[in-house]
Amino acid sequence: MSEQRRLEELLQKMTLDEKIAQLQQLAAPFYEDAEDEGLITGPMESLGITADTVQNAGSVLGVAGAEKVISVQRAHMANNRHGIPLLFMADIVHGFKTIFPIPLAMGCSWDLELAERSAEIAAKEAAVSGLHVTFAPMADLVRDPRWGRVMESTGEDPYLNALFARAMVRGFQGKDLKNDPDRVASCVKHFAAYGLAEGGREYNTVDLSERQLREYYLPAYKAAIDEGAEMVMTSFNTVEGIPASGNVKLMRDLLRGEWGFDGVVISDWAAIRELIAHGVAEDDREAALKAIQAGVDIDMMTSAYVLELARLVEDGLVPESLIDEAVMRILQLKEKLGLFDNPLRGADPEAESKVVYCKEHLEAAKELAVKSSVLLKNEGILPLKQGQRIALIGPFAQSGDILGNWSWTGSRETAIQLGTAMAELGGSGLVVAEGCGIHDITERQLEEAVKAAGEADVIVLALGEASEMSGEAASRTNIKLPDAQLKLVQAMKRLGKPMVAVLFNGRPLDLHGIYEEVDAVLEAWFPGSAGGAAIADLLYGVANPSGRLTMSFPYTVGQIPVYYNHFNTGRPKPAEDSQEKYVSHYLDSPNAPLFPFGYGLSYTDYSYGELSLSSETLKPGQTLEAKVRVSNDGGMAGTETVQLYIRDVSGEVVRPMKELKDFRQVTLAPGESTEVAFEITEAQLRYHHSDLSFASDAGKFELYVGGNSRDTLQAAFRLEH
Repeated sequence: MSEQRRLEELLQKMTLDEKIAQLQQLAAPFYEDAEDEGLITGPMESLGITADTVQNAGSVLGVAGAEKVISVQRAHMANNRHGIPLLFMADIVHGFKTIFPIPLAMGCSWDLELAERSAEIAAKEAAVSGLHVTFAPMADLVRDPRWGRVMESTGEDPYLNALFARAMVRGFQGKDLKNDPDRVASCVKHFAAYGLAEGGREYNTVDLSERQLREYYLPAYKAAIDEGAEMVMTSFNTVEGIPASGNVKLMRDLLRGEWGFDGVVISDWAAIRELIAHGVAEDDREAALKAIQAGVDIDMMTSAYVLELARLVEDGLVPESLIDEAVMRILQLKEKLGLFDNPLRGADPEAESKVVYCKEHLEAAKELAVKSSVLLKNEGILPLKQGQRIALIGPFAQSGDILGNWSWTGSRETAIQLGTAMAELGGSGLVVAEGCGIHDITERQLEEAVKAAGEADVIVLALGEASEMSGEAASRTNIKLPDAQLKLVQAMKRLGKPMVAVLFNGRPLDLHGIYEEVDAVLEAWFPGSAGGAAIADLLYGVANPSGRLTMSFPYTVGQIPVYYNHFNTGRPKPAEDSQEKYVSHYLDSPNAPLFPFGYGLSYTDYSYGELSLSSETLKPGQTLEAKVRVSNDGGMAGTETVQLYIRDVSGEVVRPMKELKDFRQVTLAPGESTEVAFEITEAQLRYHHSDLSFASDAGKFELYVGGNSRDTLQAAFRLEH
């Protein structure tokens, strides 16, 4: 009997209530060791469901650990009439126990192979601990650092986000989910355009045109789905005035119809019931109706489906076939994961003890942390020299809070701390002082910091955000570091010694009060379990910084959103130092960000030769080649990320000033040069027109190549149709 036929027969045997229970996702408290009475008076009572629903539920959120998962699955199988296994899902965003740098940092590596490897390792650790699905990657394009969840994205560029989305799906899922128990299914999120929340405020309204949606916000989700992502999670926000979890046009017409996605769609936490608060549903009944009509298969942590769908079927408002479709998609995913043949899948306590947080995984986490860190400023003070007396001061000098907000299975206690790693490299010349807390500072802390810095040759300030200051529900209007840390910087500045700032944070910051006061700035982000070792290697020159920003750092919060691929306006400012009044500018701030997309420094110097094109014209079916010679003119080996941007000078609709179209990473020894070549085709010049058609326009194009989006060489060519 074929697998599909077996599933069809199983579906026919299920009652309507059993089918609806498959659409229910419950969180870990429902499966904790407790008497039934405890469950009834606790989570079941608050959700209004029965023990039958728990026994027939299709999936569980947040249960992890091989022994626990095995126990829960076995108990579930014993109580489920049809022997349908549970799906175990969790947020494995940038590591399971071995925590990698946050995705925004990962994007700054521009290293797709290493990003894929990080997802592969996260999947292996999660799978051996009993998990089947990860809620990742987040493919949201982000332009507003006030939004705390920018940490979960790879940045502000649709092309680069799409590449990373594909890499992460490949890493999580591999090539054969059923026969590779070391992989997990990938759920791309948050569909769609969650990164455009108004004012950068979590869960807030999103309003954009369909053309903008397709041009900038959809490409990364589409890339993840094209790569084979098995699941999609709805976003909390509205799209064209309709919340995503009840949006037929978005979920059925576009995702399932136009894109052909036949996998499982799951709501975000309680998002179906939130249709009521949004104002598009009067009660759970209407919310359930709209969500199932939109094609949402799994209701995460509300009881709207369980309490209302059966009555909606009885009343003739929902055909049972609609529920059958949703259940079949869930059963098919369980079949793809091999759960009907082996409900315990990869869960293995003995293997778990050997695989999770092993040395090999930590080394990979360290490598990615090194490549994700971005050197933003260096006035000759870095790298530190052996024998120098270093004062390491700040709330992150000796802190394990370097994992980031989405690291619920990670361990701060075992994370490699910066002070520990620097002591190993720098020897006895290191003195450590806290200096201040994240938000507060005392006279005693200041006195200890001044004393520690008194005999130092260089002061290294370890500053940043606590992990809970970014991530979900962590929006900020003031994206400077807290005043206590800025006060510490001022106190250290008065000592007149060279200073380096190392920043641990989950978003681009307004760096005033830091940038102008110190001699060097190293953006470490939340670098993960091996973060301290990675940053120490960078500070001492064991490794050369190669990270490049994938999200612009604003000059001031008042510029936000500020991003590289912006439009020109009809009255563009001719130059940053221009005093012309009636142009698009601020009276009190430059237009440009402090650090643009693609920016990052190195301990060596790169130079670019002349940019040449193989032709001045391009026709469909042809290829135009752009070449440039890149040289390492400094004294240290390093990796340069050579970036290709194109501008459509005259479009049917307004086109961005620059758009990233390709990049190459080249590693060069001191004095070494290499020729970097890019091939440009007509397909790369297509965009969404006003009628939503996707095509190119004949005419002039400007081509830019350089080490970031601001500092580039320029050439031009014409597209002829």
